[in-house]
Amino acid sequence: MTFLRILVFILAWLSTAALSAAPLVAVDVGHGIKDSGAISARGRPEFEFNRQLAGVLANALIDHGLAVREINFAGDIGSLAERPLQAVGSDFFIALHHDSVSERYLQFWEWDGRQASYTEVKRGFGIFVSAQNPDLATSLRCASTIGAVLRRAGFIPTPWHSRKHVPADAENGVWYYDNLVVLYRTTLPAVLFEAGVIKHREEELELLDPERQARMADALATGIAACLYVKEISVPE
Repeated sequence: MTFLRILVFILAWLSTAALSAAPLVAVDVGHGIKDSGAISARGRPEFEFNRQLAGVLANALIDHGLAVREINFAGDIGSLAERPLQAVGSDFFIALHHDSVSERYLQFWEWDGRQASYTEVKRGFGIFVSAQNPDLATSLRCASTIGAVLRRAGFIPTPWHSRKHVPADAENGVWYYDNLVVLYRTTLPAVLFEAGVIKHREEELELLDPERQARMADALATGIAACLYVKEISVPE
């Protein structure tokens, strides 16, 4: 049974699920108005990337039969601990971020009349889980499923995290990051998703492309739905 046939079977099964029983996914927009996160190669704050992708993902999750709990979409949550508190009662938590790189790997160029920094050595998505999460097994299963669907959709995980993090499923871009508050302070399965590297000049433009955002959001939603709806499934030959 090929991955594609399994996925088609899962999606067909999902179409029959009752909306009233839909799992609830907490979508957390990383950073905020005051702490805007990393700055892209063209001077745009990470929070803007995170919020834009979150809106697209929320719609994709609903299209896949899931319910959505929006967290920090306004960018006004100042405390990291407040995010998992607002997710209580959900079935899954995903924090959306966009990645940067250490200063020693930065180069400089002139953009819009100003000096800006960029990198050429790091690009691609990454998924993080915490070994301290109270439901690590589900977190890992969902993370690997999300990563596999993203790869099938043509997205490439970065191998960069092998320099600093222990692999959980490196092939699918999943790494352990134990001390992230939004992952270990939750009471539910959780992942942190880095959509790509906004310090990479080419990838920054790709991450802003609406069609690419829609494809990535659909892959994320498909992976989450497959994990939450179908824990154990017998797939016909």
